[in-house]
Amino acid sequence: MSAEQHGFKAEVQQLLDLMIHSVYSNRDVFLRELISNAADALDKARFRSLTEHDLIPAATDNPGVHLSFDPEARTIVLEDDGIGMTREEVIQNLGTIAHSGTKAFVRSATDAQKADLPEFIGQFGIGFYASFMVADKVVVETRSALAEATGVRWTSSGAGTFEVEDIDKSIRGTRITLHLREDAAEYADEDKIREIVREHSNYVSWPVTLGEDRLNSARALWAEQPSQVSEDDANEFYRELSFDFEKPVARVHLSVDSPLQYSALLFVPRRRPYDLFNPEADRGPRLYARRVLIAEHAKELLPDWLRFVKGVVDSADIPLNVSREMVQKTPAVRSMKDAIVKRLLKELGRVADTERVEGEEHAYDVFWESFGVLLKEGYFHDKASYGDRLLPLLRFHTVKHGDAIQSLAAYKAAMSEGQDTVWYLTGSTREQALASPHLEAFRKKGWDVLLLTDSVDEWFIQGLTEYEGLEVKSVSRGELSIDDDEDGEKADLSTLAPWMQGLFEGAVASVRSSNRLTDSAAVLVDEASGVTSNMERILRAANQDVPTARRHLELNVRHPLVKNLATLHARGASDVAEPIARLLLDDAMLLEGSVKDASGIGRRLQALLERAASAAVEGR
Repeated sequence: MSAEQHGFKAEVQQLLDLMIHSVYSNRDVFLRELISNAADALDKARFRSLTEHDLIPAATDNPGVHLSFDPEARTIVLEDDGIGMTREEVIQNLGTIAHSGTKAFVRSATDAQKADLPEFIGQFGIGFYASFMVADKVVVETRSALAEATGVRWTSSGAGTFEVEDIDKSIRGTRITLHLREDAAEYADEDKIREIVREHSNYVSWPVTLGEDRLNSARALWAEQPSQVSEDDANEFYRELSFDFEKPVARVHLSVDSPLQYSALLFVPRRRPYDLFNPEADRGPRLYARRVLIAEHAKELLPDWLRFVKGVVDSADIPLNVSREMVQKTPAVRSMKDAIVKRLLKELGRVADTERVEGEEHAYDVFWESFGVLLKEGYFHDKASYGDRLLPLLRFHTVKHGDAIQSLAAYKAAMSEGQDTVWYLTGSTREQALASPHLEAFRKKGWDVLLLTDSVDEWFIQGLTEYEGLEVKSVSRGELSIDDDEDGEKADLSTLAPWMQGLFEGAVASVRSSNRLTDSAAVLVDEASGVTSNMERILRAANQDVPTARRHLELNVRHPLVKNLATLHARGASDVAEPIARLLLDDAMLLEGSVKDASGIGRRLQALLERAASAAVEGR
């Protein structure tokens, strides 16, 4: 039969323009698409040969995908030993944009057959037309495996029409020749072809060869049953994937068949990567569709607070009839994300619950030091979805436990008699927090306090208002209701406090008696609600304009300095009382590390020392 010219059964020019210029952002994927289609054709041939014994056999004992190139002719050739196509199938499959021969093949199978169908990637549709991103002419020569079929050649420049003609072709399968555009000549190069296959098609189950060399040789561990993958093999895969030569803290290997079909092999590193907090850094596991790479970093597969997780997710339910750059936004991906997050958190819980071995570093302690701050970030952002799973994983430094970390459950179990609240203190460092006067009354009563010194803690703690029926409160906010059971003389603040409040107008919200203090003379306390001084510090460090937090100056009425100050004020000795009062505020600011006027403090301290020295000399 002579060559026939056909028009595409769609608004081809517009669709091809959209394909070439909009759907794909990386031209390299054209080869991935063609290899995927060839793998489908091989799968179909293997499947049909089980029941159709009159099919033409493959020409070799080792069917696969074969590549060749000619830089002078500027061509790339891809050939497979698969099922091939009849003339009618060529017109149908290659003449309609986004028509899927694979889908038609699956629809034609009986219910019993569908249970045994291989996981086809294929789309002789949009994927095939990715060829026109790099080629100004595409020639497809094919012969169906059906015994009565003949060879067919399909030719098109993608300009709205294609030609179909009969040819002599003695072996089954398909040969695709791409005549490259001038600006795509780089693809007729051995190194470039090897690079693309290694990156995108390394795990295709059929051999992909260039000359005598097989280009895809990697073992897709994630596609195997978890029980069949040894720890050594998994760790070696992790090293190849992450370039991290330390063993991971945890590994999650999933093989799920319902309601979605996917597999995953994910790892939790031991150490924090250098770019963990770089917002521009790539993140997310690799996403495959039946062993074909879809995205190097599929960030939609995990929430941002699990960005440290490395690994691979492979799904048979990702639709491939649209751009593979867009599949991450599909319902299937969203559903997988939820299941994967829950499984990762469950595995971290298992690691946390493993028994400690004396003299050995506990794996969860290592993990928490590197990534604990991100789990607190996750609790703040996704409390509604994962809060119940995250809360048992959270760990804290406390006043009583030194360098050790403990869970909220352990904190509650160790609470002293009379304590009915989970107490915490935020600060810039653990050392600074431990030195805080806010802790004095709690130390005296033997009550432990959580030390929250990560920047995220100011946000995290907003979501943790209670724990198993216990209120969660700050030791540095609001008025503190702790019984004062001590006897002894107390300073009278009835006139001193209003006078000092007037003296410090604009600098403090109020001056009042404190039951937080046992040793220090004064302390600054945040409002019960609103922005704390620590959050103000964090936001200002991030160059954000925030109002100054309102603070209350609390005085220890049992402290000798406060009692003497009250006496001086009562006697009307304001000239002596004022510098002492100001230094009390300076001292409170020094103790919390928030000095804003160091030179002013220095001048006031010097003046007071001069007065004290003069009084001492005169007293002699």
